Formats: sequence, structure tokens, C-alpha cells
Amino acid sequence: MTIIKHKAQRVGVFIDTQNIYHSAKNLYHAKANFGAILKDVLDGRTLVRAIAYVATTETGEEKNFFDALSKVGIETRTKPLQIFIGGAKKANWDIDLAMDAVKLAGHLDTVVIASGDGDFVSLVEYLQNTHGTQVEVVAFGKSSSAKLIESADDFFDLDANPKKYLMGLEDRRPRERSVKSGNIGL
Repeated sequence: MTIIKHKAQRVGVFIDTQNIYHSAKNLYHAKANFGAILKDVLDGRTLVRAIAYVATTETGEEKNFFDALSKVGIETRTKPLQIFIGGAKKANWDIDLAMDAVKLAGHLDTVVIASGDGDFVSLVEYLQNTHGTQVEVVAFGKSSSAKLIESADDFFDLDANPKKYLMGLEDRRPRERSVKSGNIGL
């Protein structure tokens, strides 16, 4: 399929924040720069909505991050972090992200899923086949499902330019300074 990108194209971006966060942390020991990712994925197209699915903690330490996302036009959907017996922690957003993408698909020309999670293959195929929506995936290729990459109309590999899409890769600036300069990392 030929990928179509033009300025009038209506784009919705759905960000699996934990997936991108853990990939950046595990692969590069750095934080993802969501502002830079959003800008380049849009590529001059019209943003209808960008939604980041995030977990809240009892300490509220993530508030500055949420505020920074908002400043670059990314909405946050939050739910409390679940802590299971044995100490495992999780905030599973897959179903919510998929439902939002399906609900908004009729208002979008392109859906961008920021995740390498193979669980989204069914969503990609549904949006393509039912809504005729162009579906793009943005993630770190090294930690992405091959099946997800294959099913998407286009794959934007953050591994292709990690310095551009990560913070703290070369320098270890404090988060407060990074947020003020417009770099949004988690």
C-alpha cells in the first residue's frame, strides 16, 4: 500500500506510554522525548487528537510529566497503578487505547499507534478493513512485534535516530530543566 501524507490529513495519535517508556529505558537507559516523537510522526499533518495512556501513583510524582505532555498538545488519560500481591505493578491500557481508536476512526484519515506491542495487530487490521483508515505504528523497532510492524501501513522506527527521540542519552539533565526546555520525557 502506498502511504499518503498531506497537510490536510486528519491524524489521531494513541500513545502506549508504558511501552515507549520501558523500551527507551531498557534499550538506551534514557527517557523518551514525546514532544519530538509527536512532531515528527505528524510530519506537518493535522492533529485531531493525541492521547497518552498513563498510570498515576500515590505520590503524584508524575504530575510535571502530565503537565508537560499537555503543553505540547497531548491529552492524558490516567488510571491508578495496580499493585499485585508479590509486588508486581501494572496499568493495562490496551483495551482503552483500542476503544478510543475505534471510536475516533470515523473522524480520522490516519491512526498512529505509539507502541511496539503485538497485542495491537487486531486493532490495526480492524481499522484498516472496517474503517479504511491508514494505520501507522511508531516504536523502537528493536523491541517491537514483527507482526505489528508487518500489519501497519507504515512503521516509524525510533531506533533510526535515538538521539533525536530520547533524553538523557548523552547528558543527564534533571527532569525539571528538560520539561522547561520543551523536551518531554518519561
